Amino acid sequence: MIVIMSSHADEEQIQGVMARLESKGLKGHRSGGEERTVIGVIGTRFEPQLGEQLEMLPGVERVTPVSKPYKLASREFKPFDSIVRVGDLEIGGREIVVMAGPCSVESREQVLETAEAVKAAGATVLRGGAFKPRSSPYSFQGMGEEGLRILAEVRELTGLKVVSEVMEPDQVGPVAEHCDILQIGTRSMQNFPLLREVGKTDKPVLLKRGMAATIEEWLMAAEYIMASGNFNVILCERGIRTFETAVRNTLDLSAVPVVKRLSHLPVIVDPSHGTGKWYLVKPMAMAAIAAGADGLLVEVHPSPDTAASDGPQSLNLPNFAELMQSLRAVGSAVGRTVPGGISVGAAVA
Repeated sequence: MIVIMSSHADEEQIQGVMARLESKGLKGHRSGGEERTVIGVIGTRFEPQLGEQLEMLPGVERVTPVSKPYKLASREFKPFDSIVRVGDLEIGGREIVVMAGPCSVESREQVLETAEAVKAAGATVLRGGAFKPRSSPYSFQGMGEEGLRILAEVRELTGLKVVSEVMEPDQVGPVAEHCDILQIGTRSMQNFPLLREVGKTDKPVLLKRGMAATIEEWLMAAEYIMASGNFNVILCERGIRTFETAVRNTLDLSAVPVVKRLSHLPVIVDPSHGTGKWYLVKPMAMAAIAAGADGLLVEVHPSPDTAASDGPQSLNLPNFAELMQSLRAVGSAVGRTVPGGISVGAAVA
């Protein structure tokens, strides 16, 4: 349920509601809007008369049950859009955030070259995998903590924020130490111990949709993180598995407006994993922005043909610069902005 405070409620009255919830063994999450404060009630045991009791407290306008199973992630709990802040960067605002970089960290030189190029083109977050979940146990599994140290060094050199995947609960500490955003991959979307662990941190979490997950299951995974205390969740549509074999996955762009109707959380799109083919990344990225996505996660490599993983879906550096130009035109058409880089209509170097 949610407790909607009167527009005239003062801090003492708000704290009174929070104290009453605590006395009942429940938690309250406070969310402030432009006109009034909303308190989301978190817990497993609700007394039958709790709503009526809360409505009698000073400053309470009304108590409303939340019909969705994902309480905290729903628009019923928070009707206005959430903005996730990563330092001075805002995800979910007017500016489109582009996260770009190699699938896997392979060397310091590879990551630094990519980072400098994507930053020059307008990306604000560097993506790179230090721990890699691969379908085959014989495939490259990543550089581990050495890869994290490379990402952290390149962040200091370029000023880019860094996002990297965490696969197990005991990896949360090292990844959080070296990175700005923790990524939960498609295979881990329902790894509930991992979701609870990242929920205990204060780092933003990028939650990828499971390869066969419904939208409700995806939002329930976000709920696990939020129920553990971390409300800085970014949803990422990365394609789902269907019967179609022409592409690696079926990129479900309809999920963007659907989720934005159901949830207040920001949504970004990964057109690289969503298609598996580099030449489809640009059109699907442009379509994602037109559909209302708040950002993109794009794989970029200086030499995709020699990449240790996911070369066929990675853009090279000139192609990424071209993509960013095209995104500015689409962003302008839908009232969004894309930072930095060359202006629309300029030649690509």
